Amino acid sequence: MSTDHCYLVIPASGIGTRMQASVAKQYLQLDNGLSVLDQTLSTLLNIEKIKGCVVAISKQDTLFKSSKFYHHPKLLAIAEGGEKRHQSVINALNALKPYIKDSDWVLVHDAARPCIETSSVESLIQHLESQTTGGLLATKVVDTIKKSNHQMVQHTVDRSNLWQAQTPQMYRFGVLLQALNNANHDGADITDEASAIEHAGLDSLLVESSKTNLKITNPEDLALANFYLNKPSFS
Repeated sequence: MSTDHCYLVIPASGIGTRMQASVAKQYLQLDNGLSVLDQTLSTLLNIEKIKGCVVAISKQDTLFKSSKFYHHPKLLAIAEGGEKRHQSVINALNALKPYIKDSDWVLVHDAARPCIETSSVESLIQHLESQTTGGLLATKVVDTIKKSNHQMVQHTVDRSNLWQAQTPQMYRFGVLLQALNNANHDGADITDEASAIEHAGLDSLLVESSKTNLKITNPEDLALANFYLNKPSFS
């Protein structure tokens, strides 16, 4: 049986300007009384295979101290958020160094995806535990996709091999940290961990997930998240 452990990184330093709210979107309150970030942590820290967590927050953040998870035994460290998402993840990975070995797994999850289900994370871990690099949750694209030029359709894109990336994205600690550092040094366009892995010329396994694992970006997404979280079958 593998002795490699799983750890969690949550980049949570964004300000969420598209939400048009008075607080960053990770601190918006859901109908169940939890903030978006606390709902995310509530699900993920309850997964037995996740041994520890680092949350990356803005230097100006004064709200996380009020989180019910601020003193959680699995919260190993709080990292300073970077200017960009991948820089926050690098800082969080560096904060993990005292607790982790290179072959251990890191799951990086967006703070603004509070509807992540335990079953999806457990499926991701199961599918990847024998992989040398890692992979991510994703959903197959089902809509017809158009490529445009100044809002005029150029052509229809073949969607048969298109996937919409989600999180968590799960990679070996040593591989991920090196890939992110190299991509950052090269000035590559890194929008998620899989982008850095691609930049390094490595493979990522896609593990099919649910569309309910939405990322809260716009005001209407919050209402949809509340709808999913209020479903009796949610876990």
